[in-house]
Amino acid sequence: MNRNYPKITISEEGEKWLDNGQMWMYKNNVVKLAEEIENGALVDIVTTKDRYLGTGFLSRNSHITVRILSKDTADTFDRAFFKERIQFAYAFRKTLESKNITNCRLIFGEADQLPGLTVDRYNDILVSQISSYGLEQRKDMLYEVLLEVLREDGQDVKGIYERNDIRVRAKEGLPLEKGYWKQMKLPTTTIIDENGLKLHVDVENGQKTGYFLDQKANRVLLREMAHGKRVMDCFSHTGGFALNAAYGNASQVVAVDVSQTALDQAYANAKLNHLENRISFVKADVFKYLDTCKEGQFDIIVLDPPAFTKSRRTIDHAYSGYKRINKQAMMLLGRGGYLITCSCSRFMEIENFEKMLRESAQEAGVTLKQVSVTQQNHDHPILWTMEETSYLKFYIFQIV
Repeated sequence: MNRNYPKITISEEGEKWLDNGQMWMYKNNVVKLAEEIENGALVDIVTTKDRYLGTGFLSRNSHITVRILSKDTADTFDRAFFKERIQFAYAFRKTLESKNITNCRLIFGEADQLPGLTVDRYNDILVSQISSYGLEQRKDMLYEVLLEVLREDGQDVKGIYERNDIRVRAKEGLPLEKGYWKQMKLPTTTIIDENGLKLHVDVENGQKTGYFLDQKANRVLLREMAHGKRVMDCFSHTGGFALNAAYGNASQVVAVDVSQTALDQAYANAKLNHLENRISFVKADVFKYLDTCKEGQFDIIVLDPPAFTKSRRTIDHAYSGYKRINKQAMMLLGRGGYLITCSCSRFMEIENFEKMLRESAQEAGVTLKQVSVTQQNHDHPILWTMEETSYLKFYIFQIV
């Protein structure tokens, strides 16, 4: 092996993780790391016996010491390397998201072998998030290549808005900031078309990069089953599920959220689609609101809460929260009703979530008949060697 990158030696435990496909190398697995290696530098990871395991960017501040770019000794990490990776990711979206290519996640970090980089597209605006010190140092090159790949395909993209206000950047020693790359003077709002629905997107102030793209296909599942049904969308936020229920000719739609700002945005989306008279917007704490509802009042209840846990330390508290709302919804629906329930926390693993659902059903005295089990949308692919890329769990049941 003839390489010029400095080396980091890791423990046998870390070696096992990387051999199993993991693309993160953790600080607690470091055996040897020379002080003179600069933060953000490309480094080779080797075993105590000098066996090569991968190459990535060093992060001296983060618990994730190296995010691995490649495990191939033949790779050269130049502009052509990154262009090939971006082209590969874009070709995947063109294949699976051709109808939504102007509003989709173009790059999903580790799942696209571009660890630390997230890029979403909303019409002619790209929204990026960088959570790697090494990538931050090379972002001008990355952005230029990204725009080049899209424009070579005839895509109309005006600029890149950086939503680098995510907390993980602080762990990398990076500033939290947002704004257009190269200070371009472009709008920060746009209207996307998601499967026939028009939706306002605010890339500056909206959740995540401006909108929740990961539920696109799941929202259509509700649309297809909503005809003539009475639907309650809990934790409605900007109304994604409620809008699809109304668009699918539900007889009644109630959108519940504790945030008046979110409900105002949901109403604006409803008005944009001439559905404002088909949806009732209720400002309330969902837990308390469910207590006021009557059994049989709704045919479909959607539970799409924010992540109740963002770490393993709070998983027990989250488990209780999920169990409470799911049990409430099951008891309210009664025989024949449909429960749509999900979790967007990667720490609430599938096995644990299903255990919670079984316990909820048993305590509610109901039986669950599975209709559908899905995960995040295609543009958020799951890398089977990286559990961290799998986070959304989406279930539809009939109560029998």
